[in-house]
Amino acid sequence: MLKLSLDACARQQLGAARTSSAGRAAHTVVGGHGNTMRQTVIALTGGRELGEHENPGEATLVVLHGRVRLVSDSDAWDGRRGDLLVVPDARHRLEAVEDAVVLLTVAKTDRRGGDPKSGDQK
Repeated sequence: MLKLSLDACARQQLGAARTSSAGRAAHTVVGGHGNTMRQTVIALTGGRELGEHENPGEATLVVLHGRVRLVSDSDAWDGRRGDLLVVPDARHRLEAVEDAVVLLTVAKTDRRGGDPKSGDQK
């Protein structure tokens, strides 16, 4: 069993982001590349962003600290501490409106339309 403090992890990653030249820091707290589900704490200093990228599967963001904006095409969703944002199944980017930390949860899916557990194609 794993127990951790998301508040402590958020403070640690925000401190790392503030000293990073990129203005961001991240730490995977559950799962990893070999797993279907992955949870990562991501910190961004105000004005920084995670550039536009594809959604690797079903994904959500929980805002742990600060304010963010999730942008996809002409749509945008604002989030603040305690908000849950469902990541669109399209190219998107994440902007830090102010110093912010989010918990990203991703359940990877087989983008070819098959069952990710069985490898079967639809």
